Amino acid sequence: MPKAFVKPTGTDWERVKREAAADTPIHDQTGPYDPNDPAATVAYWQSATVKRGRGRPTVATKRPTLNMRVDADVLDAFKATGPGWQTRINAVLRDAVRHGVAKA
Repeated sequence: MPKAFVKPTGTDWERVKREAAADTPIHDQTGPYDPNDPAATVAYWQSATVKRGRGRPTVATKRPTLNMRVDADVLDAFKATGPGWQTRINAVLRDAVRHGVAKA
């Protein structure tokens, strides 16, 4: 059975393993704490806070998920308006409720 081809990654994994096993001190002191000092490392991570990254911001009232069928040309027209087309559909429906076209 032939050997599987392994794509080279450009990383010297043997060197990485040697340095990890040797537990060599880190000489880069540009970070927020000294990584060679276990007490400083623990203190830094105990005071760290987690910030939410990208994504939708939290809202007070969650909207329910809706799965509905619409005509393809209507959907295409809203999608053609660019990002935010779902929000615009919601605005049109809200306006219809406000004007009595649909009862709330």
